[in-house]
Amino acid sequence: MHALLQIPVIGLGIEEFALLAIAALAGGAFGAALGALPAFVFTGFAVFLGEGLAILEGNLTGAGGIEGTIATGVTGTIGFGMVFGPHISFAAGVAASAYAGKKYPDMEPDGWDYHPGKVITEAYGTKPDILAVGAVFGLVGMLINQLASGIGFPTDGIALSVVLTALLARLAFGYPLVGSPAGSSLFDMSPFEREEQRAVADGGTESMRLATEPWLGHQYKWSGVAAIGVVGGILGGYIWIETGSVFLGYAFSAMSLLFLNLGVAKIPVTHHITLLGSVGAIVATEMVGGPVVAILGAALFGGLTGVIGEATQRVFYSHSGTHVDPPAMAIAVAMFVVGVLYLAGLVPTSGYLGL
Repeated sequence: MHALLQIPVIGLGIEEFALLAIAALAGGAFGAALGALPAFVFTGFAVFLGEGLAILEGNLTGAGGIEGTIATGVTGTIGFGMVFGPHISFAAGVAASAYAGKKYPDMEPDGWDYHPGKVITEAYGTKPDILAVGAVFGLVGMLINQLASGIGFPTDGIALSVVLTALLARLAFGYPLVGSPAGSSLFDMSPFEREEQRAVADGGTESMRLATEPWLGHQYKWSGVAAIGVVGGILGGYIWIETGSVFLGYAFSAMSLLFLNLGVAKIPVTHHITLLGSVGAIVATEMVGGPVVAILGAALFGGLTGVIGEATQRVFYSHSGTHVDPPAMAIAVAMFVVGVLYLAGLVPTSGYLGL
């Protein structure tokens, strides 16, 4: 009976969909309670645990030991699922920040000089309305990811969902979709360097804010993002070569953001870079072979992904009042390119997309 009750496109049975929907509502509310960045740090720890178990299970299996599926459960259903999947918990935290920036602008931390809707480091606790916003966006994030997977859209559905829910939050809570640049173009960061300000209405109260707000004040110059991209890409590729895990480098990068959340200055954000570094190593190995070629492929993919992340933040983050995640945008764009090249027969693998 249940097998016949399929939801078109999404491809889930009614009972399975109901389970995911209820869990996504709770996961979104929990992400709003924790705050976007703290929730994403938990994503890193969950994926680290899952990938560690996968490596252990692989070693045990290879040595003639027992086979296990624990790792699949931890990485897939916890780290990237309804509990700490970025499209659930992080996206809900971002939406909660956008909502709180309008409803509770006084909740921003001391010394915050960006729009209050961009606060992603703070927990929002147990305010029922904020939890409700998180729950709704957790559900929407799950639906977008399931839809992208159901139609076989050639990119990372989780990253795509993080981007689309962030843009939806802007529309839902009355922020400009892109915003007006204070400089000569969307790409011009010089007003930030000059510390220019402009008046902004926050919750009905006018205040002075930075006229241009780069995603990371210590990670926005082209040379710097390219350099950390190459470095992070190499490390992501090397981790894949040595362990076979596509996501372990991503997990290390995500866990490192605990220190950024705690206020350690100049911690780089690299999970998009290490992830695409591992993909670059996979593509280079499939096309040519050899660990040195794999590392070079990882460096190339990592460097390009760092630059893509910076380009997207200059367009979609810096000029409006809420967080639209540059790493998620970079992953979605880079994996779309990989997916399209694979479908066109120009590369022999789609990385982890499973196309």
